[in-house]
Amino acid sequence: MFKKKQKLDKESLKNGVGLVTFTDPTSTIAEQFRTVRTNIQFSSVDKALKSIVFTSSAPSEGKSTVSNNVAVTWADQGKRVLIVDADMRRPTVHRTFSVSNTVGLSNLLAETGSLENAIHETIINNLSVMPSGPIPPNPSELLGSTKMAALLEQLTDHYDLVIIDAPPVNTVTDAQVLAARADGTILVVPQGIAEKAGVAHAKQLLDTVHANVLGVIMNRVTKEKSQGYYGGYYGGYYGGYYGAEKEK
Repeated sequence: MFKKKQKLDKESLKNGVGLVTFTDPTSTIAEQFRTVRTNIQFSSVDKALKSIVFTSSAPSEGKSTVSNNVAVTWADQGKRVLIVDADMRRPTVHRTFSVSNTVGLSNLLAETGSLENAIHETIINNLSVMPSGPIPPNPSELLGSTKMAALLEQLTDHYDLVIIDAPPVNTVTDAQVLAARADGTILVVPQGIAEKAGVAHAKQLLDTVHANVLGVIMNRVTKEKSQGYYGGYYGGYYGGYYGAEKEK
């Protein structure tokens, strides 16, 4: 299992993540991503979601793949969507969308770059991306700064939805500080890979900062293990969305 996680990690860091919602939009997996998007939309009926953090309990658990594909489904609805790569230690968004990482989020927070140069349009209509930028020595301090709060407010004013690809919760504090400021947070949990204690600890850390945990996305679900789970078998990779009320 550890070797499998290492392989997935190296592949995404080298080549980015797969965008099945773009390359194979009629597939069963792409359809389930659209179902996940719909369920997230219905999870917040009283307040419009303008910013959502996607994270996981540990590295290599699929949060970038899930967040990027869900972003595509929102853009397909005609929403103006921006993906922000806030994983400054292990960024992947620039490789997934084949854009430069010379200027990105870290530059804006350090005031060494412009917003115009930090945002890139993609080949997907209505979808833009902000890469992480050069890896800084102090990601947590930058993400927890007042500049980050101001930037997020600026971005949510300009886009219909800002999706933040954050680092794992249990590894560093980055996801906590981001989740505290976002409208909602999604925890990605791979079946058979994530440890129960680790997921519980991640949820506890998010609760500590009063994050609005919208729910859990279970991915990498196999047919044999899917019995009894909402969502069933989705091509051996994606499971289902569990609302926050089902997490308790």
